[in-house]
Amino acid sequence: MTTLLERETTRAPAPDSGDRRGWFAPPTQAETDPLRRTLPVAEPAQVWAYTRGLLRHHRGQLGAVIGLHALAAIAGLASPWLIGDLVNALTAGTTRRHVDAVVGMLLAAVVVQAAVTWWARRASFVFGESLFADLRERFVDRACRLPLSTLERAGTGDLVARTTNDVESLSWAARFGLPSIFVASITVVLTIAATVWVSPVGSLALLTALPFVVPATGWYLRRARDGYLWERARWAVLNGVAAESAEASRTIDALGLGAQRHTRMVDAIDGAYEAEYYTRRLRMVWFVPTEFSYVVPAAAALAWCGLLVAHGSLSVGAATTVILYVRQLVDPFDELVSWLDEIQVAATSMARIIGIESVPDDRTPTGAAPVDDTITARDVRFGYRTDREVLHGISLDLVPGERLAIVGPSGAGKSTLGRLLAGIDGPTSGSVTVGGVPLMGLSMETLRGEVALVTQEHHVFVGTLRDNLILARPGADDAQIEAALASVDALEWAMGLPDGLATDVGAGGVELTQPQSQQLALARLVLADPHTLVLDEATSLLDPRAARHLERSLASVVSGRTVVAIAHRLHTAHDADRVAVVEDGRISELGSHTDLLARRGPYSALWRSWRSET
Repeated sequence: MTTLLERETTRAPAPDSGDRRGWFAPPTQAETDPLRRTLPVAEPAQVWAYTRGLLRHHRGQLGAVIGLHALAAIAGLASPWLIGDLVNALTAGTTRRHVDAVVGMLLAAVVVQAAVTWWARRASFVFGESLFADLRERFVDRACRLPLSTLERAGTGDLVARTTNDVESLSWAARFGLPSIFVASITVVLTIAATVWVSPVGSLALLTALPFVVPATGWYLRRARDGYLWERARWAVLNGVAAESAEASRTIDALGLGAQRHTRMVDAIDGAYEAEYYTRRLRMVWFVPTEFSYVVPAAAALAWCGLLVAHGSLSVGAATTVILYVRQLVDPFDELVSWLDEIQVAATSMARIIGIESVPDDRTPTGAAPVDDTITARDVRFGYRTDREVLHGISLDLVPGERLAIVGPSGAGKSTLGRLLAGIDGPTSGSVTVGGVPLMGLSMETLRGEVALVTQEHHVFVGTLRDNLILARPGADDAQIEAALASVDALEWAMGLPDGLATDVGAGGVELTQPQSQQLALARLVLADPHTLVLDEATSLLDPRAARHLERSLASVVSGRTVVAIAHRLHTAHDADRVAVVEDGRISELGSHTDLLARRGPYSALWRSWRSET
């Protein structure tokens, strides 16, 4: 038998923290602060309600699992009872034939127990996989529909941690924990019942475990949930810092930010270490009395039953059976208690996984259909935080089919305005409508048929080039795909790939350059075919000549559509029908390129500065 303490020492060792926070000090507010910045975490009542719902959905499998494990446990109870009966028979005098019969029954009981246990464990594994599959599918479905604004505020690190660390932890518990818990729980209950049935007085020895295991387990459970939530939150921070550093490695190197990022990474590692060290201390303190509780009942049963036999209150055979039953409880009880620790981790992971279902939708579809393609903003105000407004009363009418360029200094609110015009965020006050219907009143599927946003960020998903493109239009054929690629000047390099559209790209496949990845994103936009396009620095990763050529190619594709282009390269403004200059969250100028130059205002100054740089 592998004991709890032996299992714990096989985990990765934690170095001495110097007792910086005290052995049993709970997490401080500063240490639990990441919990308040991450996505929601479900409360224990929600976790139990969700778990009950899953079990009800699979109640047929659950019943079969419980029944099979009960049969296996009953078969396991036969051996001590037969041995006790044999001891009584030998004490009173018996025949060889009787001994042979008892040995035969022992052998049969072992064979039956092994066979039924195999089927029971198999049923448990299937049951665990079914539960986990349902939970995983529901999680992925909800994660893919999270509001972008909520996800961006929480950061990608938390969601990545939930889809990796938490899912893996829950997977381990579902696949291996549930079978072990079923086996251990049923075995413990039936063995205790059998012990009481053989000798109610002799079974009193079992009570000697309670003073050790009950207080220690209660102490541990009161602290475990908060500790594991803190640990998971710290790992989410660490994942986020690591991911950000890897994705922005070139920028970090170019700007000489390596030392700052290193310091931040060390701080994140220290935070994760402190949290994990705290939960390690909880386990170690809990395991000591729990481990001791295994030995005490066996010793107490031996002494107590021996005393009862000496006084003639219990037969030798019954005493033998009780002692064997008590000894037989050690392994399943050890299994149950050790999995109690893992279940705390799994319950924390489940709370984080189902917590994303508590994220409210950022839009409430009204069912109304836009009467035309006109997008209108009226007195729009917006702030990412309640105490800081980014846009201050912007009003703007987009003429269907026009090209509007939004320019201005960095931090002026250009991208924020673009997000509101694309329906990504809703205004704090005021309205943004398409055909008289608020953008936030459209379902995401309907919205993407009206307006689409392409930013500086772009993604190449694992799969073929064709798979990456038909995300925008699942029913698109190769001719439509090639036309979309040609419209963004990507057809030549796409057809030059080893297998053309069937070439695997992304991780493990052909690695596309940054300009090619951006062209791929623009081709998806062409396939999506919305009537309004919002391009937020969409060609920023291309060199000026390539960007200019690409934008001219796009001009033929976007003909008849409304285009809002947000860029620092003012040649975009030169080609636009109108230019909106955004400064300090307000539109300071609005007009054609020629008119704004003639006014000699902010746009004229931006144009002269840009021309001198180029």
